[in-house]
This record gives sequence, C-alpha cells and structure tokens, in this order.
Amino acid sequence: MRLLLLASHFTPTYLAPTPDTNSVGGGGARKDEASVKVPSKDPKKKDDKKEDDLSEEDLELKQNLELYVERVQDPNPDLQRAALKSMRQEIRASTSSMTSVPKPLKFLRPHYGTLKAFHQTMPASDLKKCLSDILSVLALTMSAEGQRESLSYRLIGTEGDIGSWGHEYTEEAPIDDLMELVQQIVAFHMKHNAETEAVDLLMDVEDLDLLLEHVDKTNFKRTCNYLTSAAKYLPGPDDMLVLDISYMIYMKFEEYPNALQIALFLDNTQYVKQVFTSCADLLRKKQFCYMIARHGITFELDDEMVADEDDREALQDIVNNTKLSEGYLTLARDIEVMEAKTPEDIYKAHLLDGRASSGASVDSARQNLAATFVKAFVNAGFGQDKLMTVPSDSTTRSSGNWLFKNKEHGKISAAASLGMIQLWDVEGGLAQLDKYFHSNDNPILSGALLGVRIVNCGIKSDCDPALALLGDYVDKEDSSVRIGAIMGLGIAYAAPLDVIAFASLSLGMIYVGSCNEEVAQSIIFALMDRSEAELGDALTRFLPLGLGLLYLGKQESVEATAEVSKTFNEKIKKYCDMTLLSCAYAGTGNVLKVQDLLAQCGEHLEKGDIHQGPAVLGLAMVAMSEELGIDMEIRSLERMLQYGEQNIRRAVPLALGLLCISNPKVTVMDTLSRPSHDTDSEVAMVRIAQGLVHMGKGLLTLTPFHSERFLLSPTALAGIVTLLHACLNMKPIILGKYHYVLYFLVLAMQPRMMLTVDKDLKPLSVPVRVGQAVDVVGQAGRPKTITGFQTHSTPVLLAAGERAELATDKYIPLSPILEGFIILEENADYREE
Repeated sequence: MRLLLLASHFTPTYLAPTPDTNSVGGGGARKDEASVKVPSKDPKKKDDKKEDDLSEEDLELKQNLELYVERVQDPNPDLQRAALKSMRQEIRASTSSMTSVPKPLKFLRPHYGTLKAFHQTMPASDLKKCLSDILSVLALTMSAEGQRESLSYRLIGTEGDIGSWGHEYTEEAPIDDLMELVQQIVAFHMKHNAETEAVDLLMDVEDLDLLLEHVDKTNFKRTCNYLTSAAKYLPGPDDMLVLDISYMIYMKFEEYPNALQIALFLDNTQYVKQVFTSCADLLRKKQFCYMIARHGITFELDDEMVADEDDREALQDIVNNTKLSEGYLTLARDIEVMEAKTPEDIYKAHLLDGRASSGASVDSARQNLAATFVKAFVNAGFGQDKLMTVPSDSTTRSSGNWLFKNKEHGKISAAASLGMIQLWDVEGGLAQLDKYFHSNDNPILSGALLGVRIVNCGIKSDCDPALALLGDYVDKEDSSVRIGAIMGLGIAYAAPLDVIAFASLSLGMIYVGSCNEEVAQSIIFALMDRSEAELGDALTRFLPLGLGLLYLGKQESVEATAEVSKTFNEKIKKYCDMTLLSCAYAGTGNVLKVQDLLAQCGEHLEKGDIHQGPAVLGLAMVAMSEELGIDMEIRSLERMLQYGEQNIRRAVPLALGLLCISNPKVTVMDTLSRPSHDTDSEVAMVRIAQGLVHMGKGLLTLTPFHSERFLLSPTALAGIVTLLHACLNMKPIILGKYHYVLYFLVLAMQPRMMLTVDKDLKPLSVPVRVGQAVDVVGQAGRPKTITGFQTHSTPVLLAAGERAELATDKYIPLSPILEGFIILEENADYREE
C-alpha cells in the first residue's frame, strides 16, 4: 500500500533514529532567488513564506541551505563535499520524526531545478553520488508525476542504507526489479513496527518468502496476524501462499497451536502431522487434539506423532470427542440448567389470552410433532426430558405413550428425538434406544436407527457401534427403514427416489469437501437416470446438493463437474449449477462469484424455473466468512426481499438466518419480522430462519465457525445447508413426511463454552474476562483485545463476537484462542501477592 507522495497535505510518521544535526558553517550573504523554480503541486498554496514570517531559527536554516546550494556549485571539491555533507545532515535530521513537510525540503524546493542542472554537469565521482542521494529525497515532493526521478537518482547514488533517510522515503522508494533495495526497505520496516508495510511491499514484488529472513520474536505474531487477515481478501492461489508463509513462520518460532490452526484451514494433513512431530510436549499435544476434535475432522494418530501407545490411545480419545458430553454436562450443572423443560415451558401458552396450560388438552398429530422437535432441541444432550425418558407406567406420559401420539412418519421423528436428548452420550443413548430395535413398527425402527447416529454425531470409536447397527438395515425392503439407516450413516460419516435422494445426500456428507471422483460419478449417473417426472420431485434436489457437498469450499476443483452438469436435463441443470457454485465457494468471500449469483437473482424467470433459490442461499454461503461481506450481503438481501420475485423472497429469510446464525442482530430480526405479514403463505414461514438466529441463546450454537471465526467446519456447514435446501420447498419435505430432515442440524450443534482443565484433564475453575472482541491487526505494541468485559469463573458461555482471556497469571493456557476445552499449566514464575 503505497502512501501518497509528500505534498503540502502529507502527514507521515518517521521512525528512523536521528543522526547528529551539527552542520558545517553558515551565515554568508543570502543568494538572490534562483532563476529556476519548480512550482508547487498545488499552485493555490504559497509554499515559500516571506522572510518576515519566519522565525530566527527558520531564517537561519533557510540561509544556510541556500549557502549550501551555492557552495555545491563551487569548483572547489572540498567546499562541495562539506556543503553536501551539511545538507544531507539537515535533511536527515528533519525527516527522522515529524508530522508535517520537512522545512529543508520546503526551503530547497526553489533550488531543485538548479541542483538538477548542476548534477548533469558534474563528472562521475563520489560527490556526484552524494548529490544523487539528496536529489532522490527531494524528488519525492518536487518531481513531476510519472517521471520516477526518485528512482533514477537512487540508482546512481551511494547505495547506502535508505532507512537513514526516514520512514516516508522507504515508503516511496520505487521497487521495479530492485530486490536489493527491497531487502533494505523490508529490514527497515520490520525493525520499526511497520510489519504491515513490509508485507504489502513483498506482496507487490511477489516474494513473500523474504519475510522468513526478517521476522523475529518481537514481530512475528503481528506479522502473522496481518498475513492471515489479508488472506481473506486475496484471490487464489495468493491466499493459500500467504497462509503457507504464516504456517512456516509459526513453526519457526514453535507457536504450534497457531500453526495447527493454519494447517486445519488449509486442510493439509501433512502440516497437521508436522505440528505433532515437531512438538515434544505431551500436554500441548493434548491441546492439539482438542482443537482437531472441535474442527470435526477424522484424524488418526500414529506412532511417529505419539510414540507411547498408552499416550496415543489417550490422545486419540480426545480427537474422537469422547469427553464432549462430560464437559457439556459440567457446564450445564455449573449454570444450573439441568432440569428438563417441556414444550409448554417454551410456548408459554398460559400467558396468551388467559389460556391455561393443561396436560389434558386436546392432542393433534401436528401439535405433537412440533412438541417432539421442540423438546428434542431444547433438551439436547441433557440425557433427560419429560416425554421420552420418563419411566414407563400407566399413570405418566411414558416414552411409549408419546411415541403412539404421533402418526405414521411422525413416529420416526419421535423415536429419533431420543437420540437428540442423549446427544454425545454413546453408552447411555444406545441403552435407551435398544428397546426400539425389536419393534415391528417400521417407522419406530427407522427413527431408532436415525437416533443411533444422532447420539454418535461427532463422536468416533474404533468399534463404531453406529455403523455396525445401521449397516444391517440399509437393504431392508421398507423405504422408511432404509432412509433412517441411510440418514444415520450420513450423519455418522456424514431403490425408490426418496432412498436415492437420501443416499446421495449421505454420501455428500460422508465425503464432504473430499472431491471424491467415484462418489461424484455415482451421483451424476443417478441424476442422468432420472425420468422427467422424477426430476420434478422436490427430493430430486438433494442429488445436486449431495454432489455439491463433495466440493464444499474447494473452489476451482469443481470446474470439471460443473461442465458435466451442463449436460443434465433442463429441469435440473441450472439448479445443479447454482448448487455446485455456492458449495464450492462457500466461506471464501469471492466477489466475482457473488456477482455471478446476483446476476442469476436479477433474471425474470419463466414458470417452473427453480434455480434462484440456491442462488440466494449461495450469496450467504460465499459471503459469510467475514464481517464486511456479511454487512454488504444483508443490504443486498433486504433489497431482494423488497423488490424480488416470489421465489427469491421465499429464500431471503433463510439466507439471512445463515448469515447471522446464532448471532441475533437487531436489524436482521426486524427484517425477518416483515414477511410474517406477507400474502404468500410460504414466505410467512420465517420461523425456521428466526430459529436459526435465536438458537444460540441457550448452551448450544449452530455457527459453523470457530476459533474466533477463523476456521469453518465443513461438516457443520453441510448439515445447515441441507436443511436450508429442504426449506426451499417446505411443503413436501419439512411440512410433509420428511420432517426428520431437521435433525441434520445436529451436525452443527456445539456447546458455546470455554471450559478450563488441568494437566489431568479435570475441570479447573479460574477467573476469566469475557468481553467484545477487538480487531488489533496491524496495531503496534500490546493493544487490548477485548472491551466492555466482565469477570467470571470458568466454565463460561461465549456469545457471538465475544472473546475470553485469563484474569490471572497463575496459569498459562496452551491455546492462544480460549474456546472449548483449554488446558492450563501452572506458571513457574508466578508469585502470590
């Protein structure tokens, strides 16, 4: 980022050390104004003050400089040398630290032409080189635009340290093919807290590798913070190159947790392994495992990463997330929210129109189905509720009684809700669900199979009970049983048309972001084999979505498959194109793709075209990674809601919900309240979007981002996007018999907690400050990273945009980002006051 040339309005900051300012003699007669004058860039301003307006000190400086100019032109080399030396000292002293145009540059402006003319007449010598250095500095404000005189004089100068001329000179020094000069500029910037300028310069010359030579322990963190922030705004492959450099810098200074975050962002397994093999501290490796578990990827430790077998098994358990339920319940007990809640506690119907809540009220299948989902999501992970987990007897609402208050496909969701209540507790959940595996009622059996995988969501095991149980039911004749097993496998590793659709979706979740060619070909062939009538079915749209999930966040890797999709039937071709585009560039902030999607949303379509829905969702998916993009996209979506056609307006609330998921912004909630009065019944169904915005108010969050929004969990985003695509055609899916698609949200559900543990991984309560996060990228020193904080004892809840920091020096956290499970080690230097 080049600063503007020094001019009458320039206000730079100079950081170079000030040299000795003693100058050679002076006080001779004042020379008449030079015959050659270079006008100011702004002729309206008077750059030359009258002598009467100058102070004695300034007048003396002006007279001295004019004397130096006269003596530079003297035929005596000794006088020339003394004059050049004195002039150089005056200029260097004035450009070392100031906030206005240096006075020597002002006073020398009328003589710039004179010095240039004399320079041309000088023979080649050291004196000519010294004058070249001075003219190079003067040219910053005096040369005509585009002539690059500063560079010309620099090239024939003394080739000394350019940092001695001040910060602004290094900013303006041209860099075309001048790598030696670049080295000097970068070294100067890195020593004077100007890491951002050094990075920008190296980006300009496309040689970021030079950073590795100049970073040290005092500046590498600020440098890497700027690199990772800049990566969001760079086009590929530059963004990946910048992150690679950040990774290497972190590894150089043994900042392994930060290096691991970069490795996870790059989805580079080799980098992850290198972090483990480079670190010898077992406790730190445990913290790495917690970070990997939060990201939700499958990762196997080997003997090279952890030599001791017992230690390796203990660390693998952390990676497999086996401690998640225990930590979540610790948080719930600390906050005292363990008591199960009923749907009536949420509805608060007794407060409306004086109606009292009564257990004897008339039940309906639709009301019971709604209550099933409400109690499942409200009591998720607590292990108990008041409908499904109460003891079975004749006087209470037992689990059996509640199951049979749902009809047909409603029983699937009711049985599966037991898995949601036992979320992450594998042993307890399987024990509760076991009794339904022997049921002759296929919907109940299907729901139990789905519940098995919900219990195991995000929890991995060598024996994998979910796969063992579900694999036996994939080939059953009853489609509901097969769908239950297939959905379970999809959530786990994430025929009739409905079975094919859910199979494609599950394959997309199992191989999310893998670009697996074999799976892609299978889904493509399934799409090509569909008849005209089948392509019009709402469930067929799950096939392009399953295909898109294979390329989630992989950008250009989708291009070959996108070309193949252009050969599909017209009914599904554009829908597939928009789905592939939005999935491939999800979380990238790619402006060009946003423009492409906006162009699709601006078309006036013929009846039957359905591709604008995924295009609207794609806008939110691409722009969701950074705050500026989110704000711009919210404004665009508000315009669409106001002026768009009906199929676009139906998708806008869902896109807004995705942009602000688990982050209830007042402006967005106000926007979502407007369609509730819309004449179109499907637009009025904004409760799904409102639920996404509000759900984070409990102990859980749905946001797919973590690690201070740096990392995006592909599995979590896959579950959210699947539900949103189902909501694009709500009547036959969510409001039809496939309402259990709502359970795909379990893939994104995570405790929004910070839980500190000791070296034995036991909960350890310490004071922490929780406040609004402050962006400190590019700021020198040690600025505060949070504002408006409150002090609490762990475990604590973290809302959207909040950050935590330890309020004691007694312990040192092993992760730079305080989210999820944080291991603390005692500070050996701490002394009680």
